[in-house]
Amino acid sequence: MSNEGAVSSLEEVRSNIDRIDREIVRLMAERSGYVLQAARFKVSETDVEAPARVEAVITKIRPLASDEGLSPDIAEAVYRTMINSFIAQEKQDFRSASQE
Repeated sequence: MSNEGAVSSLEEVRSNIDRIDREIVRLMAERSGYVLQAARFKVSETDVEAPARVEAVITKIRPLASDEGLSPDIAEAVYRTMINSFIAQEKQDFRSASQE
């Protein structure tokens, strides 16, 4: 919320939210590319799940969220959902690659 500015209409609010959503999706796509690259270095589905890494990311994200004025609980919930989705995709890719 550090870059928030005063707006004068609901349209302006929605326009800014749409702009931010485009950036979030772009960043998620970039993150996805790195997740897929990481899969190349993993030898099992247990490596894909990497629970210690998940918790390390969450531990790092919570104070970042707080510093930006975002509820750490919201940031954690969003990150856990995103990470779980990437893990599911990575597992699917891992299974497909191991069947080739």
